[in-house]
Amino acid sequence: MPEAAPLSRPILAGVVTALVGFTSSFAVVLTGLAAVGANPAQAASGLLAVSLTMGLACIVLAWRYRMPITAAWSTPGAALLAATGAVDGGWPAAVGAFLLASALILLTALWPALGALIARIPPSIAQAMLAGVLLPLCLAPITGLVANPWGVVPVVLTWLVCARFAPRWAVPLAFVTASIVVAVSLVQNGAPVDPALLLPRIELTAPTFTLGAAVGIALPLFIVTMASQNVPGIAIMRSFGYEVPWRPAMLVTGIGTALGAPAGGHAINLAAISAALAASPDADPNPARRWVAGVSTGASYLVLGGASAAFATLVLLAPDAVIPAVAGLALFAAFGSAVQQAIDDPGERLPAVVTFLVAASGISVLGVSAAFWALVAGLLVRTVLHARR
Repeated sequence: MPEAAPLSRPILAGVVTALVGFTSSFAVVLTGLAAVGANPAQAASGLLAVSLTMGLACIVLAWRYRMPITAAWSTPGAALLAATGAVDGGWPAAVGAFLLASALILLTALWPALGALIARIPPSIAQAMLAGVLLPLCLAPITGLVANPWGVVPVVLTWLVCARFAPRWAVPLAFVTASIVVAVSLVQNGAPVDPALLLPRIELTAPTFTLGAAVGIALPLFIVTMASQNVPGIAIMRSFGYEVPWRPAMLVTGIGTALGAPAGGHAINLAAISAALAASPDADPNPARRWVAGVSTGASYLVLGGASAAFATLVLLAPDAVIPAVAGLALFAAFGSAVQQAIDDPGERLPAVVTFLVAASGISVLGVSAAFWALVAGLLVRTVLHARR
């Protein structure tokens, strides 16, 4: 009988999962929160809120069900916020939309028919909307090369080399390079850093509820979180032999989203891409012990949450175009996957193209963002093209 792997192996796998997940996309979260009206302190609070809530969600789900279940913040949701921009009612209305999204997630757990309704949205339409939302952010590394070549070129080169030799670490190491660029810039400019900015803090916001935020933020945030995170997350876990309990998972992530919303957290969900890091045989040859990696991931997120203010300050002090370039690079894989799924079926291609173009246009009609109108346009075109005579 082969000797069991040391317990340090799944623990280390959990630490790696958290490090890769956090450093790969925290800049996207901060960008999205700032776009819908958060000031720097509120954005840092939001990053702290989602770090803590998803860390606790990992620990609760992995410990209770003895599976390597991991939670994550909604990276597609943060990208959606960045593309949406400010809505009527400002930041309080955005916080209200986060609460509405949490209510929809909880309703999915309590009322299966809602989940079935979301499942009826053609994947090509949902992925085309996501691709359109991601496009402006994915252009940031390209425009940044022109706007600030000295700052962005090292970041892009680091990402490219690591994408060839260490794909898992490509974005985290690009972020490390960006941090070096920021440090050099601060030394050259002699800009002081206020130590108070490095301390984690919670900034609570009383929510307000507006129709524009409900339709333009809450509904698209719910849809992209379900279609791009929760559903793929379940599928990835199943590929490793784990049947994630749907209702408890939605209850935990829905409650976590609700608790984090007043502090600026937009949404948490089941991990998708990073889920494989904790659930694969690399974490532990024994499937029954991989749940330890899920708990380790959660504990690591709690520790990283303590440094959220420092990460937010780094973004605040960065030279122009450097952090947006990192955020864009972090979304390249998601953009490519969304485009592929959107146009994979020739019969669904035209509605998907319409959905993509409307989402990428950034239009706002009646105070409602382009993401919602992209869904409406895509479904309308699909209905017309597929209608029976």
